[in-house]
Amino acid sequence: MYQGKAFQYGDNVDTDVIIPARYLNAPSAEELAKHCMEDIDINFVKEVTPGDIMVGGENFGCGSSREHAPIAIRASGISCVIAASFARIFYRNAINIGFPILECPEAAKRIKKGDTVTVDAESGVITNVTTGEVFHATPFPAFINRIIENGGLLPYLVKKQEGTLK
Repeated sequence: MYQGKAFQYGDNVDTDVIIPARYLNAPSAEELAKHCMEDIDINFVKEVTPGDIMVGGENFGCGSSREHAPIAIRASGISCVIAASFARIFYRNAINIGFPILECPEAAKRIKKGDTVTVDAESGVITNVTTGEVFHATPFPAFINRIIENGGLLPYLVKKQEGTLK
């Protein structure tokens, strides 16, 4: 379960906006987070708090296939991203690093910046606490939830090999 205030963005938010290319050599996820969204929302890093939720429109995470984008978002404190749709490479990179995302066009249209939102990723239920609206995203299958719960694909595979999976 995730809860936080919403940061709302439009359609076609690309990876170059999420984390500009000039910062791709940053030495850590924390350093990437300092520049997350700065070309589209200069106040994002000043306003985001741990647990907050990012909301995007269609084709969120389009552009280059850098995993830096979901890493920067997660490291900034965002707990999950809801979007009308995701670019496939962003979708896969998010799962690979264990970062929860949900596709829900209705929620993406109706949630506004600053709304308090709760997300039950396991069931796909998204609640806009501010307005009382409830939305239903298609949840991930159990095997993808297990990848996310275990911190991403590589940690999942290591734990599976060791026999220590959650």
